[in-house]
Amino acid sequence: MGQPRKELTPDRSPLHLWGSELRAWRDRRGLSLAKMGELIRYNPSYLARIERGERKPPRELAETVDRELNASGALLRLWNLVDPDPNDVRHPGHVANLPDHVANTSQVLATTAHPQAESEEAGVTVPCRTSDGGIIFVTLPRRTFFSGLGLSAVTASIAGPPAVAQAGSVPLVGVAPDLNPAEHFRQLRQVLIDNDNLLGPLRTIPTVEAQIGAIQQLRQVHGGSDGRDLLYIQTQYAEFCGWLHHDAGNFQSSRYWLDRALEWSYATGDADITTYILARKGQLAGDMGDAMTAVGVSTAARAQARPDTKLGAIAATYAAYGHALQKDPTAAARALDDAQTLLSGLDPAFPGVWGTWMDSSYVDIHRARSCYVLGDHKRAAEGFQKAIRQLPAGYHRDRGVYLARESLAHAGAKEAEQAAAVGLQALGIAQATGSARIITELTRLDGQLERWGSVPAVSEFRNTFDELVAHQA
Repeated sequence: MGQPRKELTPDRSPLHLWGSELRAWRDRRGLSLAKMGELIRYNPSYLARIERGERKPPRELAETVDRELNASGALLRLWNLVDPDPNDVRHPGHVANLPDHVANTSQVLATTAHPQAESEEAGVTVPCRTSDGGIIFVTLPRRTFFSGLGLSAVTASIAGPPAVAQAGSVPLVGVAPDLNPAEHFRQLRQVLIDNDNLLGPLRTIPTVEAQIGAIQQLRQVHGGSDGRDLLYIQTQYAEFCGWLHHDAGNFQSSRYWLDRALEWSYATGDADITTYILARKGQLAGDMGDAMTAVGVSTAARAQARPDTKLGAIAATYAAYGHALQKDPTAAARALDDAQTLLSGLDPAFPGVWGTWMDSSYVDIHRARSCYVLGDHKRAAEGFQKAIRQLPAGYHRDRGVYLARESLAHAGAKEAEQAAAVGLQALGIAQATGSARIITELTRLDGQLERWGSVPAVSEFRNTFDELVAHQA
């Protein structure tokens, strides 16, 4: 029986945080230290010391594990905050520097070297047209994504992921003494939220991940109430990062950051933020098609939500979608009615901190979505139309998501021309924001409209959509 693993201390320093993140990514991929050592040609004992924060990882290692663990640049961006020795090009843990006896052990080391990936090559998941006419999702380097998909509005505004030290980053430990560090990050988070609403998640993700590392460093020099406030903000950033990856279509990274946010939320001692993150995990599970988790986690959040907040309504709404996925219309309707009742009982003059966007229209959107899942396509289309009309100004990307879902409802009701017309509106917003949620729904629409390919409106949508996606060589 093996010895229990040593508990890590990610709050101790950025170096310890990086090691903890490495272990978390390795665990998600189901790799032991020995297996990962075989995969990347590093000594497992050396990797263990890295994970415990006892050694600084060289950039070569950061690049390698980020690529092999499919971390989409997250580990490499955090590495920039560790400040390793620039002369430490190759640590003695690498297989090329191992003592002779290692070659005689039972470990089988990989023999094929992989080309080193640059941080700007972090993957972006995009739809791709296959040679047989179908659509699959592939991960392309960010550089290829911007040069090859024709997303002109995105390309114009997003030249690539910003470096950690560029605009939007903050001094790691040099905050002015008269500036409250938590307030600084609070204001910056709102700017990043606005940036995401306007341009989508692709540019925002690297900056948000960098801020998490920066907050981690600042917590080393700010104790007391400032340190507690920074931990709270760090948790908020992690939840936001989970949302960004969710919208970008990277569900694994979204789940990873929500798990980190949930873990950190317990240390804040604030039950509301823990409840909110649980509800968000229910939302993610629903979008991943995991009905059981969506219902279970959302129901747990509903049970612990304070009655004078919107948290119960948020959780009930996400639970309803899980019930719809389980083909239980009665439970779905009951949960949605519960959400509306909870909202109607709140004082509108005190919206609370969490879920300021939560209102009756949002519940209506999920009622329409549940109708679609349950096969009531006519009612779903009407529900989406009503909710879209009530959507506040500034929710540009959400409008695109709802339009895409409305178009699917029309297709389900065999209203091909209406489906194509609404789909084209959603497609324009997808081009402007790069939202994978919109593109995913439109990919489904493209397949459903194939049987009406001779209809002019359908042909126009499908040809336009075809220009948007990449094509298999």
